[in-house]
Amino acid sequence: MIEDMIRTARARQRRAVASGMIAAAVAALSAIGLLAVSGWFLTGAALAGLGGVAAVQAFNYLIPSAAIRGLAILRTLSRYGERLFSHRAMLFALADVRTRLFARLVAAPPAAALRFNRGEVAARLGSDVEALEEALLRTTLAPSGIATLIGALALAAFAGIIAVLALCAAAATSLLLARWIGARWLAPALDAERDATGQLIRQYVDLATGGDDILVYALDDDVRAALGDAQDGLHQARVAMVRADAALGTGHWLATGMVVAAIVLFSAAPAPLVALSSLAAAASMEIVGALVRLDLQRWKSRGARERLDVMFPVPSAPVPPPPVDLSAAIVIDGHRIARGDRFAVTGASGSGKTRLIETLAGLRNDAPQSIEIARVPVADLPLSDRRSLFALAAQDASMIAGTVADNLALARPGITRAAMAEALFSAGLDDVVATLPGGLDCWLGDDGARLSGGQRRRLSLARALLADRPFLLLDEPSEGLDLDTEALLVARLRGWLDATGTGLIIVSHRLAMLELADRRMALQSD
Repeated sequence: MIEDMIRTARARQRRAVASGMIAAAVAALSAIGLLAVSGWFLTGAALAGLGGVAAVQAFNYLIPSAAIRGLAILRTLSRYGERLFSHRAMLFALADVRTRLFARLVAAPPAAALRFNRGEVAARLGSDVEALEEALLRTTLAPSGIATLIGALALAAFAGIIAVLALCAAAATSLLLARWIGARWLAPALDAERDATGQLIRQYVDLATGGDDILVYALDDDVRAALGDAQDGLHQARVAMVRADAALGTGHWLATGMVVAAIVLFSAAPAPLVALSSLAAAASMEIVGALVRLDLQRWKSRGARERLDVMFPVPSAPVPPPPVDLSAAIVIDGHRIARGDRFAVTGASGSGKTRLIETLAGLRNDAPQSIEIARVPVADLPLSDRRSLFALAAQDASMIAGTVADNLALARPGITRAAMAEALFSAGLDDVVATLPGGLDCWLGDDGARLSGGQRRRLSLARALLADRPFLLLDEPSEGLDLDTEALLVARLRGWLDATGTGLIIVSHRLAMLELADRRMALQSD
C-alpha cells in the first residue's frame, strides 16, 4: 500500500525527479573530472618543472586550467540544480503521501482510527513518512551514481586494466559489506529502536495527560523513573546503530584506500595518468559511499513501511448498503424519536449512556440498546449516513491546536464569522471569546489548553450547532458550569432549538439540562 502511494507521489513529480537525476549525474561526473584533471595537471606540471626550462616552455597549461575552471563552474551549477529539483520532488511527494495517509485515517472506521493515540499518529505521519525519502532518493541518486561510476571507470582505464578491476572490486566490496552489516547488525538495532521508541511515546503521552498532577504532587522523579527503562532501551539501540554505521564507514574507506594504492603501485601508465586515474577512483568511491548509505536507508525505512501499513491499511471495498430513508424516525428500545423531538437519556454512571450516544454518532457499535432507523440497525448504516444525521458535542471535547475560528470551522465548509458568532452566543460562550486577545483569532494551544473544561465543552457545542445536522447529540454539556451559566446555556439552547427545529438527544445528570427534553429514557446499570 505504501509502495503504491510512493509510486503515485513520485509520478506526480516526474519532471522534478528527472531534472534532479540529470543534475546529480552532471554534478558527480564534473566532480570526478575536476579531481582527475587537477591531479593530471599538477603531476604533469611537476614533471615538466623537473625536466628543465625547455620542458616548462613546451608544457601547455592553458587547456587544463581552462578545463578545471569550466568543470568547477559546471559542478557548482549542477549541484545547485540537483539540490533544488530533488528537494522539491521529495518535499512535495512526502506531503502528498502524508495527505493521503491522513485521509485514510479519517475515512477509517472510528473504532479502528481511535485505537492509536495522538503521539503515535504524529510519529507515524512525521518521522516514519520522512524515512520514506529513501525511495525517492534512490530514484534520483541510483541512476546518476551508476552513470558516474561508469564515467569513473572510463577515466581509470587510462591507468590500465588493473585500475578498472581494482575500482570494480572496491565498489562491489563496499556494497556487499553494506548488505551484510545491514542484515547482521543494523536491522536488529532498528527493530529494537522501533520497539523502544513506541514504548517511550506511549508512556510519555499517557503520563503527559496528568501534567498538572505531576507538578502539584511533585512526581517528577517518579515520572523519570517510569520513562527510564524505555530510554535505556532506546539508547542501547542507537549505540548499536552508530557502531554499525562506523563499521561500514571504516570498511568503505579501507576499500577506497586499497583501490588508490593498487592503482599507484601496480599501474604501468605514466605518472600524470596514474594521478588522474587514482583521484578519479577516489572521487567515484565517494559516490559509491552515497549509494551505500542509501542502501542502508532501505533497512531504516523498512520498519517505517511496516508501521504505516498497519496504521493506515487499505480500506476494503464497501458493500453498497440497501437504500434507507434517513428522514424516518429513530427507534431506541421502542422509543420513537422523530425530527424535532427532544429526548433525554438518563441513568447512573456506567449504565451505558455515552456508549449509546457514541453509537449513534458512529464512534462505536457496541451499545446494548436496540437502535434502528427505518427498521435498519444503526450499526449497519454507513458512517457517512450517520455523520449526515448527527452532530455530536462529546463529554470529552477535543480541540485542535489553532484559533477559536479554526476549531469552529471544522464543523463544515464555508462557515462565516457571523455564523460563528451566533453559534457562540447560543452556546453561552460569546462573552468569554470577546475577552480573549484577538477574539475568534485567539490561539488556544494544544487541545484548547487556554480554555477551562466547561469552556471547551461549550466551544464543542458551538461547533456542533454549526454542523447543521437534523439531530444534536449532547453528552453532559453543562458539566463543570456554575448554576447561573448553566441557566443561561439552557435558555439560549432552547431558543436555538425552537428557531431551527433540530432534534435533540441529550445525556446529562443535571436537572436543568434535562428540562430541554420532552421525554426521557432511563438506562439500568448492568
